[in-house]
Amino acid sequence: MNIIIDYGVGNLDSLKRACEEIDFPVVITNEIEVIEEASSIILPGVGAYEAAMNELNRLGLVDCIKSKAKSGTPILGICLGMQLLYEFSEENFGAIGLGLIKGQVKRIPDIVKVPHMGWNKLNFTKQESLLKYVNEGDYVYFVHSFYISSTNDELLAYSDYGVKIPAIIQSNNIYGMQFHPEKSAETGLNLLKAFKEMCLYDSISSN
Repeated sequence: MNIIIDYGVGNLDSLKRACEEIDFPVVITNEIEVIEEASSIILPGVGAYEAAMNELNRLGLVDCIKSKAKSGTPILGICLGMQLLYEFSEENFGAIGLGLIKGQVKRIPDIVKVPHMGWNKLNFTKQESLLKYVNEGDYVYFVHSFYISSTNDELLAYSDYGVKIPAIIQSNNIYGMQFHPEKSAETGLNLLKAFKEMCLYDSISSN
């Protein structure tokens, strides 16, 4: 079962429709018992970092997500969801994240208009399976004011907006997209398609 985590943040129906368009059936839920049995997890999100983490904690989902990550379940963070995968955000007075990947979240500097809203192109740093259906220079749709300020080997693609904005990351079974694939037309659907295929491969490999 493929899960979209519902913690009151983000337009989940549009993401669900995008997944269904590529024959990737998903269930929207915040029930721990269901998430514990998930074969893949999508963590969406918009809004404030601390509020999102507070809600995940209130629902008892933080330990569940960490456990699933440790067990090798593919997890995809989208927009704020990608930022939550990291250790810390400086937003407001600072907030602790899930800590699945080392790194911090900072505000986009005011040398450009904030928030970063609209289409921007992808620049690849390496070629991985997640990128097999898209091309360098393809455009995706962003809406965010904060970005991952420090990345290591997990960076697959970035966009330029005053600073280098990490756009797509992968650390083993943990994936992230700073933009909204469900709003990014064919490129977004192709990225979700590649994620779906990687989930299916992981499921077959584990059996």
